[in-house]
Amino acid sequence: MIRAQCLVHRGNHILLAKHRLDGVEWWCLPGGRVEPHENPCDAALRELEEECCVGGKIIRQTGQMIDGYGLESVTFLIDIGSQEPCLGVDPEFMGDDQILVEVGWLTLAEIPERDRAYLWAAGLLSITEFLDEVSNWGDELSYQNPP
Repeated sequence: MIRAQCLVHRGNHILLAKHRLDGVEWWCLPGGRVEPHENPCDAALRELEEECCVGGKIIRQTGQMIDGYGLESVTFLIDIGSQEPCLGVDPEFMGDDQILVEVGWLTLAEIPERDRAYLWAAGLLSITEFLDEVSNWGDELSYQNPP
């Protein structure tokens, strides 16, 4: 399976979608499965419309990776102009089974470290605002569960 996802930002805020499944919540980039008839670009734009109720224009690809479970993710930097996202749906989980519970603009400081880790592989540092911010973080360790 291939996941296409959208990296949308305004200044130092990233558009993220919050999911909840079996009592566990996580933030991730808007996105989802590339259907058999789609290419990753079309899938990313479709997922952005479904989850955040906005259209967009692809600027460039920022990342591509295959995780340890074999899931391939392709990430695109997308411009949505002045549109304001709002909560949409994940069509794979309708009714009471809906896992999409919130969309929002978050700064890196507001994103849990576990969820923030996925943004590096998505190519977040290809965006100047985030590269500059991370470059000024300093040398302190922040890992919450040291060995």
